Amino acid sequence: MQRLTVFKKMGYDMERFVGYVNEGLLCCICRDVLQDPLQAPCEHAFCTSCIHGWLVQHNSCPEDRQFLDLSVLRPLYRYMRNDLNRLQLHCRNTASGCEIVCSLESIGRHERECEYSQIPCSNSGCPLQVERRNLDSHLVVCEFRSRECPNGCGYAILSAGDAQHNCVAELRTELELLRSEMICQIEEAKHEMQSRLDSQRRHMVQKESLLQNEIEELKSQMSKMMSNIQALMATERKHRQELEQAELEKREVLELMKNFQKDCLSPQNGSKKATHFQPLSRLESMKRKTWEATAI
Repeated sequence: MQRLTVFKKMGYDMERFVGYVNEGLLCCICRDVLQDPLQAPCEHAFCTSCIHGWLVQHNSCPEDRQFLDLSVLRPLYRYMRNDLNRLQLHCRNTASGCEIVCSLESIGRHERECEYSQIPCSNSGCPLQVERRNLDSHLVVCEFRSRECPNGCGYAILSAGDAQHNCVAELRTELELLRSEMICQIEEAKHEMQSRLDSQRRHMVQKESLLQNEIEELKSQMSKMMSNIQALMATERKHRQELEQAELEKREVLELMKNFQKDCLSPQNGSKKATHFQPLSRLESMKRKTWEATAI
């Protein structure tokens, strides 16, 4: 069957593996061991990069030509993924001297930390890549390494730029940068403080308005209470006057009754008996007033 050859190989090279590798763990496109595998509904498996590149130009499986789309691709079955992760392989830095053999599941972690991996120099401007184990020794002699100015200005300079270094100019430039940075920080602090003050001012105005409304409401309630108290006091005075009047009339009634009893018990002639009707009529009048006063 014809294989796609225009795509860059993305699987793991078969030569790196120790022992037998099952045919089902090979990519159907690059024919190397699956890397970041995906599986089609027809159960054929591919490296993620390989199948994505294939589907740019085709819409079918490269093995059986059945319809295939990115939306139907799924991760590898668990049992196949477990078999894949247990495969043993050499580090990619074997040619440089690394003798480590580990599982496919842990090879990525090892290669990120491998002492034989080529890594770029950490000095800005240096184009070299060195083995991780040799990085420290390279940094000592790297011509792009930075060091402090020997004249005492404290500026870090590159060995390659010693001839162009000017302490005064560098310090002046740094001073201008510091001044600009300080001005920016002061402006930011000023704006922030102004914003806080405006917020506090708005809050205080709102609170003052609420307090003023509460004060007016309390004044209104106090005025109503004073009016009610004055009305109650007026009613109390009226009742007290009525009670005093009733008490006075009561004493008059008792006095009249006492006089009446005396008159009834003493012997008197017939002409004088007629005079008793006047006190009786007055007594009845006083009783009526008393009843009216007590009823109120």
